[in-house]
Amino acid sequence: MLVFSAKAQKFVSVKNHQFVQNGNPYYFVGTNFWYASYLGLEKNPERGIERLRKELDFLKSQNVTNIRVLVGVEGSGKINGNNRVEPPYQYEKGKFKDENLNGLDILMDEAGKRNFKVVLFLSNNWEWSGGWLQYLNWNGKIDTETLQKPFNWDDWRDYTSRFYSCEECQNQYFDQVKRIITRKNSVNGKKYTKDKTLMAWEIANEPRPMRPAANENYKKFLAKSSALIKSLDRNHLVTTGSEGEMGTESMELFKQTHQDKNIGYLTIHIWPKNWGWFEKDKMEEGFENAKHKTVDYIEKHIKIADELGKPLVLEEFGFPRDHHSFDINSTTKLRDEYFESALKLWQNSKKEKESFAGVVFWAFGGFAKPQPNQVFWKKGDDYMGDPPMEEQGLNSVFVTDKSTWETIRKYSKPK
Repeated sequence: MLVFSAKAQKFVSVKNHQFVQNGNPYYFVGTNFWYASYLGLEKNPERGIERLRKELDFLKSQNVTNIRVLVGVEGSGKINGNNRVEPPYQYEKGKFKDENLNGLDILMDEAGKRNFKVVLFLSNNWEWSGGWLQYLNWNGKIDTETLQKPFNWDDWRDYTSRFYSCEECQNQYFDQVKRIITRKNSVNGKKYTKDKTLMAWEIANEPRPMRPAANENYKKFLAKSSALIKSLDRNHLVTTGSEGEMGTESMELFKQTHQDKNIGYLTIHIWPKNWGWFEKDKMEEGFENAKHKTVDYIEKHIKIADELGKPLVLEEFGFPRDHHSFDINSTTKLRDEYFESALKLWQNSKKEKESFAGVVFWAFGGFAKPQPNQVFWKKGDDYMGDPPMEEQGLNSVFVTDKSTWETIRKYSKPK
């Protein structure tokens, strides 16, 4: 394995509309590897640190050296009827288990040895790691019985939008952020604020106002969060974790939140199935529509990035296996073609030195093995790209998905 000197590296920065690393424009193909911070906590080395090392080595062999990772989980137990990731970092309101970030320390150390760049998201709009709903529960805005039962989309929007007017909720989130950013790595002794392996802090995974009435408070929260992070760490970039217009339901709101001086770059996510761009039972019939809308969505946000003079990263996009199968051995013909449509657009931007700077697919499944005849994750199962509330294997890209990796390598190889 080829290892680069960490001392030679510089922090990733932004100049005009481009990322810059070591004085050169930085364009990248990356992956969501959210569970990487949890592998080091496994007691069985084969399922833990050895798996982590193997998976990082595999990604490096594919020229995929930028990863997006979950930092820590809030709370435990069922939430919205689903299991959540375990173990938690903030296990009760205002109470933390610092040793549960040791897996993150291991990841950062191993990633640094391999010259990776890591983006860390600090909380979650969605339930699978606690996130906003857990803060609302801790502060009496949602009772525990309601939190644990499945609820419908309208209720979900109503509940989550309250986070942006809940000062106590936000203060607890800020307390957690301070602890994480000021942390010293227990493996290598580096302060996170000084670690060049870290590319950026991300406020949360897919923060949404959820209701238009929350828009102004949402904007204030993102501004306050980015200012706090920058006050603690001047070295690293900060971004929102936004999905783009689909998340804000307003391109103007998306633009306003990303023109903030503390926000270094723009993010978008694209989920064609979830957004109704095709039907799961008619994947082939709807495929061209999904591909067309994906390109349009990217290009629409490139215009905003150009207006703001900042880079844009497509940091989540996924597509199911053929016939909407969860079988690890099923084909991925449509997924491969879908990935290529985004990668081709990115490659053109790289060639022309434009603002579309990064493509980060969802999600790396590594060497995980889904449980036969079991759809959803249970404690003790292998972590993979699909979070606990999603069908295990549906959107994961496993090491065995040879045709997908062939497509990725076509674009990720240095030129």
